Amino acid sequence: MFFRRERQQKTPSFADRVELLKQAGFWAEALADGRVKVAKHGIGAIVRDGANNEPAIDKAGVLVGSSIAVLLNAGYQMFLELPNGARLPATADQLQNLHQFEDDVKEALGLANLYNTSLGTVSRKHLYDRVRKPSLAKIPV
Repeated sequence: MFFRRERQQKTPSFADRVELLKQAGFWAEALADGRVKVAKHGIGAIVRDGANNEPAIDKAGVLVGSSIAVLLNAGYQMFLELPNGARLPATADQLQNLHQFEDDVKEALGLANLYNTSLGTVSRKHLYDRVRKPSLAKIPV
């Protein structure tokens, strides 16, 4: 019977992971607060160094000029919301490109791609047309 010593794997630093993104064809720009803006094919994201030396994606969306428009689910349609609050309707091509971009970034950073996010484009913001303010009144039973 053969015994092997387990190799100690070196955990890559955040700078190493950003370099992996560049090698995968992403454009990367360091921001003043230590985060990195990455982009490819008109889609961009803000990546930061998270807890336990794990990178995290803060914001991903379609590039409109130099800003990132995040995805907003309005229930009946998906919109791209700019930082100034303006909304543009999202096209199917933009949604497919955004989904592929997020998958590529996760793969290059070595992050796990969870089942629910691998099914399709996921938005972090939701605004449904029939829900305005939650009622504080108690519902009679």
